[in-house]
Amino acid sequence: MFLRPVPVCASLVAALSICTFAPAANADQLQEVQQRKELRCGTLGDVPPFATPDPATRALVGFDVDMCLAVAKRLGVAAKVVPLSVEARVPEVKMGRVDIAIANLFYTLGRAEQIQFSNAYYLAKEVIMTKASEAGATKADFKGRRLSTSKGSTSEIGIKLNESEPLTFQDTGSAYMALLQNKSVGMVGNALTMTRFVNQGKTSGVDLKIIDDPLMVAPVAVGMKKDEPALLKAVNDALADMEKAGEINALWNRWLGPKTEFRMARTEQVTPIPELKFTPVQ
Repeated sequence: MFLRPVPVCASLVAALSICTFAPAANADQLQEVQQRKELRCGTLGDVPPFATPDPATRALVGFDVDMCLAVAKRLGVAAKVVPLSVEARVPEVKMGRVDIAIANLFYTLGRAEQIQFSNAYYLAKEVIMTKASEAGATKADFKGRRLSTSKGSTSEIGIKLNESEPLTFQDTGSAYMALLQNKSVGMVGNALTMTRFVNQGKTSGVDLKIIDDPLMVAPVAVGMKKDEPALLKAVNDALADMEKAGEINALWNRWLGPKTEFRMARTEQVTPIPELKFTPVQ
């Protein structure tokens, strides 16, 4: 016996009157966050002071973690902090496995083609750290020389822009050991992270220095999936409210400020990226 398959939507009228879709099918990402009552926020896995496991609880703590908690609070949901490797930040956002990434994420033209960025909450510098005995004093002195860093990071971009040779690793700790073992002549990273390594070196008898001439300067912002205007507005509104309340400054001072080992003053405020003065890199 032949049974003719019945079409789900036989006509335009049927399509309008009979065919229905679950609300989630058309829900944007902000609606999905609100429905699950949880914001999946990607941070770095172990890069202090941004995000690192607490020795006692093993829970991630740091500036980026606190930023995640603050944004989620303003969205009226709980925060689920998801540790990410440096190179996984953009892919995990792009594939929707995390809703946002607050992971010391620099704005670049290449990344902006894949994901969208919130307004920036600070400007970061990529710098070279080397042994104090190294004669080089400017970034030009390291042209053509081997510099270690994290794979898939903006530090790697900075090394290539300087026409130096990148030696990449999955984590910053391995890149640091490459410098100590003379596998590289220097290590490249965010000025804050490099400052931490210099200070750690002093306590262990390793004399290091930072080259003041930065390889690049870039805005740091929250990364989100493209074509999600509602989520972008909600995050930007949250950042503006946090700025107005002085919360970002308070978190900065707790983790990065003058009374920490980094002794870094926050001189910028939340600002749309097009309004900032910097040279975007690919």
